[in-house]
Amino acid sequence: MVSKMAIGSKRKRTASHSATWEAFFIAVDSIWSHKLRSVLTLLGVIIGVASVVAVGGAIEGFGSYMSGTLSSVFGSNTFMLGQILRADSYDEYEEKIKRNKPIYLNDLRAVENRCQDCDAISPRLNSTDDAKYGSHIFYEARVSGVSADLPKIQELELSEGRFVSELDVTHGRPFAVIGAQIREDLFGPVDAVGKQIKLGGESFTVIGVEETQGSVMGQSMDSNIYIPYTAFLKKYGLRSSIRFRVRSSSDDTFIPTQDEVRQIMRSRHKLRPSQKDTFDIIGSDTIQDAIGDFTGAIAMVVTPITLISLIVGGIVIMNIMLVTVTERTAEIGMRKALGAKRSNILLQFLIESALLASLGGAIGILIAYVACVIIERTTPVPMDITLVYVFMAIGTSAIVGLISGLYPAYKASKLDPIVALSRA
Repeated sequence: MVSKMAIGSKRKRTASHSATWEAFFIAVDSIWSHKLRSVLTLLGVIIGVASVVAVGGAIEGFGSYMSGTLSSVFGSNTFMLGQILRADSYDEYEEKIKRNKPIYLNDLRAVENRCQDCDAISPRLNSTDDAKYGSHIFYEARVSGVSADLPKIQELELSEGRFVSELDVTHGRPFAVIGAQIREDLFGPVDAVGKQIKLGGESFTVIGVEETQGSVMGQSMDSNIYIPYTAFLKKYGLRSSIRFRVRSSSDDTFIPTQDEVRQIMRSRHKLRPSQKDTFDIIGSDTIQDAIGDFTGAIAMVVTPITLISLIVGGIVIMNIMLVTVTERTAEIGMRKALGAKRSNILLQFLIESALLASLGGAIGILIAYVACVIIERTTPVPMDITLVYVFMAIGTSAIVGLISGLYPAYKASKLDPIVALSRA
């Protein structure tokens, strides 16, 4: 008894596989027999899949680009302290304006002296000025007053010379490290190290040249001038509250270091335990999370819009499948007259519509890949195609294909063989 049941089950599976393969080959033959119509039908799905994958590549590329830029500019295990660094709403900003106190150099020095786990500390005092060498002028260079610890806090590679030292900061020496674009515009082929440039009429000796950094969001990163913050204060003075950046000694001490600096600042501001901080601390991890939230929000808005084009492609497939059912009424009647079941007819047209959608998806992915490569090589826009968007596009196109073929397939399976043959 068991043996007969097993044999019967095996025969049913074999028959099912045979019917599936037969439906597949019929679908392939139908698509191949109407090549032009099939290509035109695929266009909607191709455009939809290509747009989803390309837009996803742009979103992921932007996120990776910003994360990489942040890592090089902000550094790992680092955080910034300032009067106001972040506000999620206008009300919060107004509240911080009233509550938070300015940060002074004495606060920076107190943290330097008392923080045990702080591996590096540097202020970032900013101004803009014209840099001059002879008859050459670089307009609106970004001048930053920093400490010798800045290269420990962010990636900062030099192509020539050295960075400012502790002695330079202590004595407020008029030394400058210039960006690659400033070096090119002011000196050309001439060696820059050892030459003197003028910032607002005062002379600074060039001691180093930064490696070429390129641009971020269209803004050049090669127009920086770094000088000791003590020399910055002599020239520009302290016009507002300062910000300074801190790096912890390791990953494990990152949070404890933030807490240590927070306690030092709360002590200096004489805050009671129940009172809120009168300053802001923001870490590199918080900024990374903010970038992730931003790109995620973009994806949530843009991706559904691009998926609409796949729905349009599905409507086109449904329309063509309805036309196909009408054209092949006699064939359907003949198959049913020869013993084909409703399920066989249903499967045939479902496979044909799913195959059309899958072919469109595959071609769309290929087009999206080529487009992303061209965009990345010819523009500064980064592109990063990920499997998430590929699977999303393929999955959506397959579902759209099945749904689009469901009604035409059902209509075909319901045809009465006698009526169908009479229309031949």
